[in-house]
Amino acid sequence: MKTQVIATLKADYPLPVLLQVAGVARSTFVYHQARLQREDPHAELKTAITEAFETARGRYGHRRIHLVLARRGRRVAKKTVLKLMNTLGLICKVRRPRRYRSWLGQTGTTAANVLDRQFAASTPDTKWVTDVTEFRIGNRKVYLSSVIDLFDRAVIAYTHGPLPSLELTNSSLREAIAP
Repeated sequence: MKTQVIATLKADYPLPVLLQVAGVARSTFVYHQARLQREDPHAELKTAITEAFETARGRYGHRRIHLVLARRGRRVAKKTVLKLMNTLGLICKVRRPRRYRSWLGQTGTTAANVLDRQFAASTPDTKWVTDVTEFRIGNRKVYLSSVIDLFDRAVIAYTHGPLPSLELTNSSLREAIAP
């Protein structure tokens, strides 16, 4: 940055004075001037990285881009690919894990631990368990409430809905009990 400022002011002021004010050695100034005029040594690699990234529609990170380049016969370090992707602003569209936020309202009473971690049943219809699972489909959430028999892990009944309500769980239990 200092080198560019010195280069622009060099026409109006003497170079030794500018170097002294900026606190830059003459050799450093000459080195950076030559470096700015040099062509980019990674230009071809940058185009290959950009092409592989766009082919993957922005879903590949630096590790997979490195694999793609290696399969194409390029020998390049993973950290070089990471550094060049950062300079090019290529950021992978990764679904980040979201922090769990449970319902902050009034909590219900906890049921007694009847199973005591004995999740095996010797006969059918002696031990049933239920659970509510959240699925993300696009930008929506769908909740599945299922009842499972611990004898053979068969699904006895299930219901789904847009909210994890008590009615969702009760309806799956009603469906399991109904003949």
